Amino acid sequence: MLPRAMLAIAFIAIAACTPRESAEPTCPAPQMQDLIGEPLAAISFDDLHAPHRIIGPDMAVTMDWNPDRLNIEHDAGEIITRIHCG
Repeated sequence: MLPRAMLAIAFIAIAACTPRESAEPTCPAPQMQDLIGEPLAAISFDDLHAPHRIIGPDMAVTMDWNPDRLNIEHDAGEIITRIHCG
């Protein structure tokens, strides 16, 4: 009986480690590159993709990777300097 239980546990462990197919990321950063160099006010925050974060100069941000998250970076004058996913 013990070998069957160990085999079942092994199959469950393997299944848990198998990567699952994920949908294509929904982050719209590639389509927003024309906003680089524009004022931050050019973005309509009411319609902005979720999740997102606005990153100012010297602002601390988490290093977790989220391919669906839109990141908009700006300088001290609130001019958009970078738009990327992650």
